[in-house]
Amino acid sequence: MSPLTVKNKLGGTGLRVPPVIFGTSCLGNLYQALPWETKLGIMQSFFAHVEAPVVLDTAGKYGAGLALEVIGNGLRELGIAPEDVVISNKLGWKRIPLTTPEPTFEPGAWAELKNDAVQCISYDGILECYEQGCELLGEGYTTQVVSVHDPDEYLAAADSAADRDRRWQDILGAYRALFELKAAGRVKAIGVGSKDWHVIQELAGEVDLDWVMFACSLTIYTHPADLLAFMNELNGKGVGMINSAVFNAGFLVGGTFFDYRQPDPEKERKLFTWRDCFLGLCAQHGVSPAEACVRFGMSVPGVVSTALNTSKPKRVAENVAAVQAEVPAEFWATVRYAGLIEPHFPFV
Repeated sequence: MSPLTVKNKLGGTGLRVPPVIFGTSCLGNLYQALPWETKLGIMQSFFAHVEAPVVLDTAGKYGAGLALEVIGNGLRELGIAPEDVVISNKLGWKRIPLTTPEPTFEPGAWAELKNDAVQCISYDGILECYEQGCELLGEGYTTQVVSVHDPDEYLAAADSAADRDRRWQDILGAYRALFELKAAGRVKAIGVGSKDWHVIQELAGEVDLDWVMFACSLTIYTHPADLLAFMNELNGKGVGMINSAVFNAGFLVGGTFFDYRQPDPEKERKLFTWRDCFLGLCAQHGVSPAEACVRFGMSVPGVVSTALNTSKPKRVAENVAAVQAEVPAEFWATVRYAGLIEPHFPFV
């Protein structure tokens, strides 16, 4: 398969991104510690299947900075020129020494870590995270795209309205720091990623974002009308949109978890019934469920890319193929007739 050459504008940043952005949580040992050879093979596949520049989506939270270290070491070993990669670092978690038997952040999610991480969302904290991220990447590479990592979760941890207000000011302070980095020419694009799109909407009301990343929000299973109206507004302002978690954390294509939780087959029978119908229609029409999910999520005007993850080098080609797949119109018509797509969704 020839390398993917299509590039889309990321808002008004001057950056052009491919329709697939590669997530890197697996490089930070999410759920399992992959061998170095496998991690290097995954990275090598990124550049084999997408024409440079390749965009990598990472975070200080991924393995308490391990993913950043792996990216830097891997790029150097592969001989990737700095101009051939764009690194997006979601900021808000800083590496600290591991002083307990297991890391204290997200227990059970990360394997064989040698460091811990602490949340640092504030003006000073986000600058510390940025500088540490550059140090972990090491010589030759830097972060060009930045955001505050999961501000929705930070706000949801508030124990009172006053605490939420304080946390909101922390987030605004973090963005003030990011815009200072941009004004100094150290970064090129500022955005936000969130599982709760309402927080993106709230933030966009106060901050001029270059891009946004929706997670578990716009999928073939869930696509509310008010979200579509907000996306239309962002598109009108020239804000680049990236979609992620288009499989609702894997559930729509047969996985165990739905939006990072394990649903109850009895109490949430409707969810399982929806999936059974969807997978059945995919089989009937010879359509890959993954490709249907990706293409649906990219059909909304203004969505420039989809972020996809894999822990297997051979799957990189499949992810690249998914963003280019042609899904027949009769499939969409059948899915719509079955009631799986809401009547207000006009794009497929």
